[in-house]
Amino acid sequence: MARLNFNRPADYVAAAREMADAGRPTLARLLAEEAADRTDNPADATRILNEFPGNSLRQED
Repeated sequence: MARLNFNRPADYVAAAREMADAGRPTLARLLAEEAADRTDNPADATRILNEFPGNSLRQED
């Protein structure tokens, strides 16, 4: 597997898939949300979030 640098949305998506495969859906969703936030294309962001369903668990001020 390629080294993840977490400077591209694809890195976050890859990590989210790894977490989903490892049975960690909450972490997968959080990584997917970060990927979606870093994606310029709204359609791509929607596609990413749809791949990892669930409610947002972010705790933001």
